[in-house]
Amino acid sequence: MVNDSLHSELGRLKEEILKMGRLLEEQVYKSVKSLVEKDVVLAREVIANDDVIDEMEFAIEKKTLGLIALKQPMAKDLRLIATILRMIIDMERMADHAEDIARITIELYEQPYIKRLIDIPRMAEIGKEMISIALDAFIYENMDKAMSLIPMEEQMDALYEQIFRELLSYMMQDPRTIAQATELLLVAGHLERIGDHATNIGEMVIYVVEGRRVDFNELARKKEDNK
Repeated sequence: MVNDSLHSELGRLKEEILKMGRLLEEQVYKSVKSLVEKDVVLAREVIANDDVIDEMEFAIEKKTLGLIALKQPMAKDLRLIATILRMIIDMERMADHAEDIARITIELYEQPYIKRLIDIPRMAEIGKEMISIALDAFIYENMDKAMSLIPMEEQMDALYEQIFRELLSYMMQDPRTIAQATELLLVAGHLERIGDHATNIGEMVIYVVEGRRVDFNELARKKEDNK
């Protein structure tokens, strides 16, 4: 009976995490959309919704800690609860990165862009997809979905390096571009970190299912070495 009650509570927590995650996906998408379209109203919406995500994190944390105190979970249930507590931290940090991008939108609003924004929206699309996959992997405890984040993170890293090189060349050619290029590089950095946090969630899925800790970066390096 206790287990049934615990599992019902965990099911409800998963639903709340999914709701938080869907809002997070929107935040990432809208933050970069606001940047590309110079939409200050949308940027301010992203900034305001960061408080909503903070409140969601606090509510989930409170309920999760309550389960530990009242239900005394064991084994896999305890791993799941520990994972939830770590996950919501990663999700809140992803939301912070989206908020930072929205603030850069406002800062650059009156400036013509030094280049057309192409790779930054690509990074945002991949980051949004990584969040969705990480959430599905967690909800359904699907290790294959979790592992599929590895090549996506590699794509994010490659795009970041490409943006870095391109913006560096602009700065070297014309020092007047340095301030804006630096801000755009920060945007790419925020998106790269969003990918890292999504990958962290994928690693936690492996921990929930099998009770072992893995480092996806290490797995990627081993795969590369074996080629």
